[in-house]
This record gives sequence, structure tokens and C-alpha cells, in this order.
Amino acid sequence: MQNGITEYSTALELRNLSKLPPNPRVKLSILRDIGWEKWDPIGLLPMVGEGSKWDHPDNLHFANEYDTYLVSAASQLRRGASVETVVKYLGDIEANYMGLGVNPTTFSRARSVVKAIQNASDLWTWPDESGKFG
Repeated sequence: MQNGITEYSTALELRNLSKLPPNPRVKLSILRDIGWEKWDPIGLLPMVGEGSKWDHPDNLHFANEYDTYLVSAASQLRRGASVETVVKYLGDIEANYMGLGVNPTTFSRARSVVKAIQNASDLWTWPDESGKFG
């Protein structure tokens, strides 16, 4: 009898999980605008020319350079992480993972990115009723 109850409970839990709405997706172009404008720890854009943007055709080969870090930062904030936690995360990525060390602007740039992510009301997109993203 115990197995029958457990199997039934598991089936109900799985059925309920399938009714959960899908997670939203980040609009990568908006996140890149934020990251390249406010962070760019390696300084790639100034190297290719003053006023250059990540989406210029000449820059597309490195446009995704910071995507992983920025998506992680945005996702952490969406899940309720504190501003300080995400600022420290970006600072650690720059200083230790990228090996650039801490400089006077490391954490102020990271904080600027976090604030911009928080203020970007159009950063996330949700699926329509059929479950498709636009």
C-alpha cells in the first residue's frame, strides 16, 4: 500500500509541475547594452574605436564576451539575491576570474550594472498563452 500512495503522490506532483509557467527569458540585446555600456571590464569597445557599440558588425565576433556573467547577474537578482551579492559576484569575476585585479572602478561599475538591470523593466520576456516566446 505504501508504494501505491507514493506513486500516486509522485504522479500528482509531476502533473502539478507541468502546470507551472515557464521561466521568463532575458532579452540578451538589452542585457548586452547594459553590460557593454556600464561594465566592459576588459575594455574591448574603446580598443575598436571611440563610440563603437557591441552590435556594430565589426564587433559581433566578441559581442557575447560577457553574456554568461551578465545573465547570471540578472538571474540572481530575479531570484532575490541582494544588490551587494551581485555586485560582489561581478567584482569577483573581473578581479579574479578574468585576472584583472581590483581597480578603483571595479565595484562602482558592477554596482552600475546591477542598478541598470534592476531598472530595466523590459529585460525579461514571458511566453504567450501557447507557451511561445515572441
